[in-house]
Amino acid sequence: MNDTVHFQARGRTVVGCTLLVIALGASVTACIGDDNPLSAAPYDAAGQISFNGPTDVGKKADPNEPLEVVAEGADGRITDVTAMDATGRYVAGELSADGARWHSTSPLAANARYTVRVSTENGDGAPGRKVLTLETGKPSAKKTLNVVFGPEAGAYGVGQPITAELSQPVRDRAERAVVERALKVDSTPAVEGAWYWVDDKKLHYRPREYWPAHATVQVRSALDGIKIGERMWGGTAKPLKITTNDRVVAVTDAAAHTLTVYRDGKEIRKIPVTTGKPGFETRNGVKVVLGKEPFVRMRSSTVGIAEGSSESYDLPVYFATRVTWSGEYVHAAPWSVGSQGSANVSHGCVGMSNANAKWFFGEFQEGDLVEVVNSGGKTMESFGNGFGDWNLDWTKWRTGSALTGGTGSASTSQEAARLRPTAV
Repeated sequence: MNDTVHFQARGRTVVGCTLLVIALGASVTACIGDDNPLSAAPYDAAGQISFNGPTDVGKKADPNEPLEVVAEGADGRITDVTAMDATGRYVAGELSADGARWHSTSPLAANARYTVRVSTENGDGAPGRKVLTLETGKPSAKKTLNVVFGPEAGAYGVGQPITAELSQPVRDRAERAVVERALKVDSTPAVEGAWYWVDDKKLHYRPREYWPAHATVQVRSALDGIKIGERMWGGTAKPLKITTNDRVVAVTDAAAHTLTVYRDGKEIRKIPVTTGKPGFETRNGVKVVLGKEPFVRMRSSTVGIAEGSSESYDLPVYFATRVTWSGEYVHAAPWSVGSQGSANVSHGCVGMSNANAKWFFGEFQEGDLVEVVNSGGKTMESFGNGFGDWNLDWTKWRTGSALTGGTGSASTSQEAARLRPTAV
């Protein structure tokens, strides 16, 4: 929810005091003397304002209705209003130019208790204060939208996107905007980032560039009790906290048959490799490590190669670092050592010696980055086959936001599929 919009008093007395302090070097105390209305304690503004909250004991406000505060009489005006619920969520609002009326512009939460602080001034410029409270009732909704954040709490590489899985589909752009505003991501150090609507029930969040090394990222939802759309209200979400490790990136040059590993920008190892041969080219682009498997049995039938054909295989594979759900790994390939560093002979994976694969397996963790360049293959899918998020430039990424871009949907039948065959 957006922060409350504040409108401060613009009385002549305040401006005059500021000018005197600058010109004479006088203190604020000297400027505001006992006969100045600003020196007095704020008066009780109860008789100067009214609001549309319930006045009967035990009666609760309808969260569907906006909150409104109105100045009564002709000798005073509202100068500022803040409304906040018990969880610390502010209500955004607008104050009319003449100070006669303030109204909320963001929805109230259901089942919430609000404290509303109103500041006023009378015709002489003296300040008034009034604190109001109200409670909102239960929503008459049939649908509750809960959120599950990912990945699990822990330490990850700097390429790890944040995910948000919704319990209900959200298709309307205005409703998506309500959801997106309430999904908060804070990092230390702070970075620019944005959500992307992958489909009606899933969002990804990433920074403009990779996360800083050794950052702390905290994710939470402010949707609980908030009206999203007709008969749909926000529900619960468990907050998430992750940290990032060193910046670890592997760049595989398919044309040069090498994989170079960088830690925090410094080259630490160059490894001879083999990548996908013609017809089975390794995907170009940036991929995020999804997990590590000490042993995988790889069968050609899982990637559509018929058993008994000249391309079929059934192999035990060790030190396998997964980068796509469809079966692309960086792994040990002792059968192709003679070609590593000189030719591409695999069915799409990046193969290396047992010793190098064991070292790679130990150095890389979930969220670390593996980039392939100069391959004849297609570019890694943006979504649905792992995390190809970084293959969208920042301008295109922003189009996936309901707040800054277009419809925000990137779902295709190809990218929605989460097949898990294996290749070698």
